[in-house]
Amino acid sequence: MNQILEKSHLNENVARMVIDAPLIAAKAEPGQFVILRVREEGERIPLTVAGFDRERGTVTIIYQIVGATTRLLDQLEQGDEILDFVGPLGRATATEGLQRVAVIGGGVGCAIAYPVVKKLHDQGTWVDTVIGFRSSGLAILDDEFSADSSRLFRVSDDGTYGEKGLVTDILRRLLENREQYDEVIAIGPLPMMKFVSLLTKQFGIKTVVSMNPIMIDGTGMCGCCRLTVGGKMRFACIDGPDFDGHEVDFDEAIARSSAYRAQERLADEHVCNLLKGGC
Repeated sequence: MNQILEKSHLNENVARMVIDAPLIAAKAEPGQFVILRVREEGERIPLTVAGFDRERGTVTIIYQIVGATTRLLDQLEQGDEILDFVGPLGRATATEGLQRVAVIGGGVGCAIAYPVVKKLHDQGTWVDTVIGFRSSGLAILDDEFSADSSRLFRVSDDGTYGEKGLVTDILRRLLENREQYDEVIAIGPLPMMKFVSLLTKQFGIKTVVSMNPIMIDGTGMCGCCRLTVGGKMRFACIDGPDFDGHEVDFDEAIARSSAYRAQERLADEHVCNLLKGGC
């Protein structure tokens, strides 16, 4: 089992944990993920590696409290242990050779975007970062993005955090001002990544998106995380999670992401009398 060394809340619904996991920390890279299980009878959930410290042997995770398992996870405190913590899984985000990059983060997807921004910054890449939230109360990691971005652009739906508008508004302005990028990296809600990709396609700029479909085993065996990319079936857990945004079938991915919405609501409401606390 892996011990929780630190825990803090970034806002009302998002928390950060630093986990003792030296074997994972030794190999983890930005873009990869872990799969954890809180307790024996619990489900397996994937969470992106939000940071790592090879010297301390720690891995940082950031999670949004949105369902039964993340609520169980959030009940744990510093000193408690997570039953299963497996990784690193997936392919790391490719950053080698990039000179100028725009990273677009939306909502809790910013937790995935930040380690990518940090790696790019540390290797000397110019990084324009655009982060967007619904409101200032949902913003996370502002100080971290400020420290590791060449320029940071903030935006929110209601104007309480940075400019009022969408991340695509900022990106369009940058592109129309003839900013040159080797690549755009977009991480966040599926609709956001879809419209970022549609925009960059107009300008002929390579775009990478981080996909987070339903996932169970993380090894490509269950097939739940399948996507259509370039007309072919791909698995996010082993072929990704990064894919060419211009080739992803976002409409299919969006439809599949909501396929079990009703069952998820039932699971959140269900209380198992046998286990005295939820299945």
